[in-house]
Amino acid sequence: MFLEAGLWGLLGGSALVLGALVAWFLPLPQRLVAVVMAIGAGVLISAVAFELMDEAYRQGGFAATAGGFVAGGAIYTLANILISRRGARHRKRSGHEPGASQPQAGNEASGGSGLAIAVGALLDGIPESVVIGVSLVGGGGVSVATVAAVFLSNVPEGLSSAAGMRRAGRSAAYVFGIWIAIALLSGLAALLGNAALADADPAVIAAVTALAAGAILAMIVDTMIPEAFSETHDYAGLITVAGFLAAFVLSKLGG
Repeated sequence: MFLEAGLWGLLGGSALVLGALVAWFLPLPQRLVAVVMAIGAGVLISAVAFELMDEAYRQGGFAATAGGFVAGGAIYTLANILISRRGARHRKRSGHEPGASQPQAGNEASGGSGLAIAVGALLDGIPESVVIGVSLVGGGGVSVATVAAVFLSNVPEGLSSAAGMRRAGRSAAYVFGIWIAIALLSGLAALLGNAALADADPAVIAAVTALAAGAILAMIVDTMIPEAFSETHDYAGLITVAGFLAAFVLSKLGG
């Protein structure tokens, strides 16, 4: 089962490589990327609410769920602040920073920011991958909605940073080496999450699930929603609602 978890985590992380490939060979319109981000945000919010938090509460009760949820949001926020100050603040953004004169991705890639972007991708990917791994604990099936949302949210991150690093003169080996390594680490995080928690107390599993949910929700607000709104504007809310509803329907049909 832990090998299966690792493969699902690798699938979610592979979207980083896909995004890098698109940026390298076939740049996409920013509005299309923003639509993908809006859909992914809606899907992830649905997964957080109806699969992660609901499951955490069912397994461990309110105290473990609430404590893990707040801790996840706080840990993500503090770590994100540190990484942001080193050049990876809007690593899932594919366009221009509001009020900036140069593309944000290019600014991030200059001055040695490539490492910060990579660390930021790990910061996003670890809780997502752990959730994928934990969802398989006890022999349950993987959450298709969660895997799809993780995949959708990772594509623009690989796209944005790869485009910026290419403008900064980085080689293809450097760029794709980073994203392939992070994709592999995402699979490893899902594998380890499943293996480490296979025999854990339900309250511990609940706290870890809720912790990842809090980190994911903080990431959505910090990185995905701004990207979605930057290009889709008045339609961002409706597109997000569509993504949320699609994931909600999938979760109920799957149940």
